[in-house]
Amino acid sequence: MKVRKDPVSYGVTIFAVVFVSIFALLCLLPFVMMISASFSDENIVMTSGIGILPKGLSMEAYKIALKSPKFILGAYGVTIALTASGTSIGLFLIAMTGYALYRPDFFIRNKIAFFFYFTTLFSAGLAPSYIWMTRYLNLKNNYLAVLLPLLMSPWLIILMRNFMKSVPFEITESGKIDGAGDFTIFIRLIFPMMKPALATIGLFLALSYWNEWYNSMLYLPNLDYKPLQYYLYKIVNEAAALRQSLAGSVVIIGALPTTTLKMATAMLATGPIILLYPFVQKYFISGITIGAVKG
Repeated sequence: MKVRKDPVSYGVTIFAVVFVSIFALLCLLPFVMMISASFSDENIVMTSGIGILPKGLSMEAYKIALKSPKFILGAYGVTIALTASGTSIGLFLIAMTGYALYRPDFFIRNKIAFFFYFTTLFSAGLAPSYIWMTRYLNLKNNYLAVLLPLLMSPWLIILMRNFMKSVPFEITESGKIDGAGDFTIFIRLIFPMMKPALATIGLFLALSYWNEWYNSMLYLPNLDYKPLQYYLYKIVNEAAALRQSLAGSVVIIGALPTTTLKMATAMLATGPIILLYPFVQKYFISGITIGAVKG
């Protein structure tokens, strides 16, 4: 016997699907327009604006962005190395810290957690940080100056600690009964249960390292190979400055795209990291419920 569907619920389902589909297309539209603009002619874009389809198909912006393959490949290599090493090391440190702050038998956990929370409200500022990194740690023109500051974010530590509340403490106690040490319990029992949190926090860490340019500008002025975002930032700024200084020459101005160059560099910067998301999507969705307590 066939069960009839309620017309009201059926209509609500259709409306929800259509609404979410339209909303998804609207979210995708800026990205499509960015791709279109990166392949458009600068003069046409300046006069008629950006469209969904390229206007006056041109590869000039990519030619300028990729004019030095050696340095663009070096920038990709530096960024990939920083992202991979920073994400893996940072994840391990954040996971251990969150686990320690979660354990009820760690009697000063709340006092230590307060210091992490305090740093989210107050910071020393740029000048003391710069003096500390360059004069005392001697990390100027050293990639560690970019790697170290992003390793452990207080917010990510608090996020990991909240996730750990959903892991029963009885698992730790059972490991102790079997004679396992704290590190063995963490690696063999706790760490495998943290996949949703690790994927979520790992994605945040990876994005932080991939999009990093400010510390690179401060601490890596004289290195040949700079992180990708800072390298592309310099290309756009140099093109804009040259275009402004040669404002009287129409011929040269036409050969120096700025708007389309910004879109092309955005594509070069965001394209690879977008490919990472499908691999962590299922864990990222699970990690949205971080902090939930089991009933």
